Amino acid sequence: MSKRKTRSISLALQGGGAHGAFTWGVLERLVDEPGLEIKAITATSAGATNAAAFAAGYARDGAEGAKANLEKLWRTISAKGAPFTAFSWAQSPLTAMPFSPIQMGLALTSIASPYEFNPFDFNALRDALDETIDFEAARHSPVELFLSATNVESGRVKVFSGDEVTRDAVLASACLPQIFRAVEIEGNAYWDGGYMGNPSLFPLIYAKAPRDVLLVLLNPIAREGVPRRVPQIMDRLNEISFNASLIGELRAIAFVQKLLDDGMLKEPMVKKYRRLTIHALRGGQALSDLALPTKYDTSWTFLTELRDKGRAEAEKWLGSCAQYLGTGQSSVDLREEFLED
Repeated sequence: MSKRKTRSISLALQGGGAHGAFTWGVLERLVDEPGLEIKAITATSAGATNAAAFAAGYARDGAEGAKANLEKLWRTISAKGAPFTAFSWAQSPLTAMPFSPIQMGLALTSIASPYEFNPFDFNALRDALDETIDFEAARHSPVELFLSATNVESGRVKVFSGDEVTRDAVLASACLPQIFRAVEIEGNAYWDGGYMGNPSLFPLIYAKAPRDVLLVLLNPIAREGVPRRVPQIMDRLNEISFNASLIGELRAIAFVQKLLDDGMLKEPMVKKYRRLTIHALRGGQALSDLALPTKYDTSWTFLTELRDKGRAEAEKWLGSCAQYLGTGQSSVDLREEFLED
């Protein structure tokens, strides 16, 4: 009986607050797939949190360690109400009211900064990371990490990798400025990476990472209908804003791949650019019925529902698209699905 061929992939994990529990389910299913190896992860915000927990657990005890650490992380997040403890009261029955406590909490962020309403810099996500992730293990994991944050002053993306992968790097990647103070690392202040890289794909071009890249999307790129009410308008603006950087990178990748296909890049330039084959697991579509405030819902029931959805969508993807891995062919048409109107 022939041995199953090992297929190596890179993952690109979007941010999305509590919706990151969907990615938890995706990771659980992928790491269980025989002959499939996750060798690199580029990630932002909730994706970075998942990536660090996965890599640390994998370093200690392989697939089982990765799954156990992910569950421990999300159980701790739920217990603490992290990463959005300021709005953890949204779990109460009052959330059914037209103007719920979570909406009041979000409204507060429009008139007061975290430096004003959180003078002691309380951060439950920081505590959750301290309790669940061994960052020394994450740094030495066989899964290479690239975690994106936004430099507040320069407006540029910062990618933390190698020895830079720390608790503060994850906090920086997940730092929504309306809720948390900027995270300072070596004299630089950082906000959520989703503004400039959600997630960043360019590190996979220059690293020795697998060329097969699976995008795990949490924000719908396309949505039918024009929103007319304020909550729907804000939801759609959030989706467009946090997809903008990814779409820009996909456009650049498509352009370079066309140059390679048309033979327009000559030596030595052709060696400089690696061809990435792109695949997509569209969590954003699976979560499209969830409004923006649910990204702050850390109730265990909700998180495990998202996890189960993630597992189911990963199962579908493995059945329909995993056959493209290792063939040098993308399972999505970048121009048709992401770039052209």
